[in-house]
Amino acid sequence: MKTVFITGCSSGFGLEIAKFFLDKGWRVVATMRTPREDILPRSENLKVLALDVKDPDSIRQALRDAGPIDVLVNNAGIGWMNPLEGTPIETVRDIFETNTFGAMAIMRAALPQFRERKSGVIVNVSSSTTMKPLPLLCVYTASKAAINAFTESVALELEPFNVRVRIVLPGRSPETSFSATARSRVQGQGDIPEAYSSYVAALFAARGQQQDADVTRPADVVEAVWRAATDPSAPMRIPAGADALALAT
Repeated sequence: MKTVFITGCSSGFGLEIAKFFLDKGWRVVATMRTPREDILPRSENLKVLALDVKDPDSIRQALRDAGPIDVLVNNAGIGWMNPLEGTPIETVRDIFETNTFGAMAIMRAALPQFRERKSGVIVNVSSSTTMKPLPLLCVYTASKAAINAFTESVALELEPFNVRVRIVLPGRSPETSFSATARSRVQGQGDIPEAYSSYVAALFAARGQQQDADVTRPADVVEAVWRAATDPSAPMRIPAGADALALAT
């Protein structure tokens, strides 16, 4: 029985990925900053662990407690939606610490076991925002674009050790709380600068009129992650969701 280690399982894509792998008969190590076992089905194949991707000690402890793993899914991330001028540099650093450096740190900690066994898969969940420039997302997109470039480069280093690395690129998913959480984070840190208010209002009004626009469902992301984890022929970049697929074509 194979084991998957998933970050960011408290909600959204990570929670659905964990449920899916459990249903498929895998051992699942579901990690989150504040562990909650009540959000996942009871199973002897499930282990829920605390993990702060910004804390090296937390990373080491979680991997020790997890035991040997076959697949690492880097899903943990935070959103942000504000012009650059309205984004404190401390916030920029925090976003990169979670979305970029956190994923790198976990990979680095997990790689020795993969390399020694000459077997393993790493799936980095990025974003379709990296495929098309979008306003208000410059910092968030930069953190994910860095993951794309990093993943494609490190994949070459790991080929000799039979370690596979892939990128999943979800689109916008209204079914999750990701965007709402990003907006509340912006409001908690000073909100949109006044000089940009009319511009941002127009953007949100236009988006509100696109009710029939293509979006990404959590099931789309689950399917893409499963493909990346189990299909050696899967491409390096796997768009997830109708909107992501449209951007990729």
